[in-house]
Amino acid sequence: MPTDEDVRQLREAIRAKLDFNGTPSDDKLVHMVEETVFEWSDRHPLTAAEKVKLVRRLFHSFRGLDILQPLMEDDSITEIMINHHAEIFVERQGAMSLLPFTFESRERLEDLIQTVVAGVNRVVNESSPIVDARLRDGSRVHVVLPPVALRGPCMTIRKFPSKPLTMDELVGLGALTSEASQFLRHVVAAQYNVFVSGGTGTGKTTFLNALSQFVPPDERVVTIEDSAELQIRSVPNMVSLETRNPNTEGKGEIAIRDLIRASLRMRPNRIIVGEVRGAEALDMLQALNTGHSGMSTGHSNGAKDMLSRLEAMAISAVELPIPVIRQQIASALHILVHLSRLRDRTRKVTEICEITGIEGGEIKLNPLFVFEETGEQEGRVIGGLRRTGRALVNTDKLAVAGIWKKGAMADGRSGAQQAWSG
Repeated sequence: MPTDEDVRQLREAIRAKLDFNGTPSDDKLVHMVEETVFEWSDRHPLTAAEKVKLVRRLFHSFRGLDILQPLMEDDSITEIMINHHAEIFVERQGAMSLLPFTFESRERLEDLIQTVVAGVNRVVNESSPIVDARLRDGSRVHVVLPPVALRGPCMTIRKFPSKPLTMDELVGLGALTSEASQFLRHVVAAQYNVFVSGGTGTGKTTFLNALSQFVPPDERVVTIEDSAELQIRSVPNMVSLETRNPNTEGKGEIAIRDLIRASLRMRPNRIIVGEVRGAEALDMLQALNTGHSGMSTGHSNGAKDMLSRLEAMAISAVELPIPVIRQQIASALHILVHLSRLRDRTRKVTEICEITGIEGGEIKLNPLFVFEETGEQEGRVIGGLRRTGRALVNTDKLAVAGIWKKGAMADGRSGAQQAWSG
């Protein structure tokens, strides 16, 4: 097989031809690559399979993601982690492994990073060494350059399925039960404000996508994200907003806080904030407290911990008394869904709680569903999401939406019991 230096020389030979031919079509570029490889193979014999592999690598270096392209096409890979040009890890089914191949040089990785970042009109350099971006297929990209990254350019790619998972598919994978899914369908349709929490890699964005499929198609939805990742296809009347980084002069930044304020003038029925990490949490809470319904996500270790983090994020925006902030949270949010990654690397919904208000100065949670582990078999955690036996307290929105009527049901259950059991 050719060495990295051979690949570099072949790429330079193809680039020299491109300089005289303008920007060729994909078919013409493939022909030029094949021609160059066949000429080179006359002096360096290759098998047919090796020629095909070399042609694909060279083509992808011009029109794709170089050596990363086959990884992007591999559906079993969910994350690509480039620690530096000579060290690439991937995640498959929750397990990480080091790849046997690398970029040919640090410069080649830097060129690829600049191509990706420029594709979404963002800038990354020594003065602004950290940036979030995305690929054409929606995959999330995070880049850190020297001098912040000590070993060289670092890039992490979070892949998302080309077709978003539905809630039924998540039920089939064991992430939650059909009963919990039906409950969430009802509360989303009734415009309860839902917040999804969880640690890194627990599937918050995937779950938010699935939840959005329950949004009635006659609503107007505005999505707000740092880097557009949500794939909402069930709502025809939708506006997608994305933040903008400052330019090289430090001007022109548009933050999530700005977009939340702008969204309120767009006549939204529902506002979906991809993730809150800081001061924008206060703007989100205020938006949800002004008659708008919405959904969002955030990092936390549990449902209760998420409430504490929201307090801290809100305080970072403005110094308000803790009781005031807690009242804002309790009024703005109705349902909190927490996701966890278990020791067998599976992702599960582990808590679904209702926020019922303030009691004794603390935000009160009403646990409706909790994950119960019953054992372990062949390294797999056995268990599932179980009803706690508690009923949904605040049922007014379900009544207004016509999902249930107050009073006894035909089967003898009360309206509140019917509401949360589906």
